[in-house]
Amino acid sequence: MADLLKLSVPGKPEYVGMVRMAISCLANSIGFDIEAIEDIKVAVSEACTNALCHSKNRAGGYEVYCEMSDDKLVVSVVDQSGGYDKNSYKEPCLDHPQEGGLGIYIIKALMDEVDIFTELGYGTRIRMVKYTR
Repeated sequence: MADLLKLSVPGKPEYVGMVRMAISCLANSIGFDIEAIEDIKVAVSEACTNALCHSKNRAGGYEVYCEMSDDKLVVSVVDQSGGYDKNSYKEPCLDHPQEGGLGIYIIKALMDEVDIFTELGYGTRIRMVKYTR
């Protein structure tokens, strides 16, 4: 059975570092190596930054859920920012990168599984899984 930790994070950029450190400690405690921990920290930072950047109501903040088991860490970043149209998302052009727009691409490159659930008018949940192997 997995343990669950929930963080309620204020909608301020200065708390992203705190979330990174908490996730780092959790990942270390279940046996991830330093490279995997760095990947997880970057992916979670990107998801938290997305929650902040796209939020229409920063006062509401967002939640980070961490499920820890012997073989994996599942981190979900959930916001109530109003969601977005998944059909309008386009993969970034890496030959001509622009500022912004790389968050989801980076998350998918660093994590083993990524699922995005979003609904216009409600919010977005980014679920990220990393296996200990």
